[in-house]
Amino acid sequence: MVPVIRKSEAGQRPASALSLASLALAVSLAGCGLIEDRSQRYVDARQLPPLELPSEMEREEISQSMPIRELNDPSTTRMYPSEIPRPPDMTADILDENYVIEELGGRTWLLVNDVPPTLWPSVAAWMNERGLGVAYDSPQLGLLQSELANFSKQARTLLSLPANPVGEEPLVVVQARVAPGVRRKTTEISVRQIQVETDPEELLPWSGDQAASAADFVTQKQLLQDLSSFLQAREGSRSYSRAALGMTTEPLVRLETENEQPIAIRMDLDYGRAWAELNRAVREAGFTVIDLDRSAGYIQIDERSAEERSGGWFSWFSDEEKPRHPATIRLTTVDGILKVTSSMAEDSEGPGRSAQVLSELYESLY
Repeated sequence: MVPVIRKSEAGQRPASALSLASLALAVSLAGCGLIEDRSQRYVDARQLPPLELPSEMEREEISQSMPIRELNDPSTTRMYPSEIPRPPDMTADILDENYVIEELGGRTWLLVNDVPPTLWPSVAAWMNERGLGVAYDSPQLGLLQSELANFSKQARTLLSLPANPVGEEPLVVVQARVAPGVRRKTTEISVRQIQVETDPEELLPWSGDQAASAADFVTQKQLLQDLSSFLQAREGSRSYSRAALGMTTEPLVRLETENEQPIAIRMDLDYGRAWAELNRAVREAGFTVIDLDRSAGYIQIDERSAEERSGGWFSWFSDEEKPRHPATIRLTTVDGILKVTSSMAEDSEGPGRSAQVLSELYESLY
């Protein structure tokens, strides 16, 4: 007797298997169609009223923690502007703030996101409006020198001189120096007070690159804070000084090349300032520091990119890789000039990338 085979057992798949196959096919054909595409919702979204902060919280505190750049250009609110927008000011990418008071080794200066010829008239205006006056100046040297501050009540207050001096007191003048900063399109402004025996009849040489006494250092920072506030208040009314066009604007950091390949970075700075700037550049370039020695003038780094150090997707299944030491950055004096060089470790894996290290350092330095 020939057994009877039902169609459901041989010629037809079970219903459950057919359902799963149909579902898989539908998903594969639909792709992401099962999930709503919300990427264009913002185009037609309506504007809601601004958020109201609780009464117990200050707006300034929130703004400092979560700064949001104001957009006043109406073209930024349109999907397709009628004209090409102007490129942003590159100096905004150099500093997080437009006015920063920096200090190093007993010295302090005001770092400003602007070029010296624009700031020169504003610094002179600050000295005049604060009762210091300008007795002598040299745009080529970037120096301004005040009149005697002892005979101006406003200047005495600014310099914290006693209101009613007893007996003779030393005569004081103030100098301000406006010079190009280490980073491109920036300016460093330094101030100092000088005790003199008589009213100077000429511009005194600048010696403010030396460490100041504790009392003078405090006064210098107070003057720079006042100058910073003054410059910020005059941002919209600055003028450009033609006289200051002759000011020395040679970059303090220069990349030296050979056969179109970087071989060194020249730094026209003193050793302490050069070392501090080099450390900043290493951090901003994203290098992992293995070891450093200021007296010996070297920084050992792992110069691989973050992606190379992470190991990609396979890093999920392995222990965190320990930093390696493929490159050494050195700060040395060559013929009286400070230079930064890079060399690869003999036991490092992969091709040497000293030129790439120098290029990335230069971008962070300048």
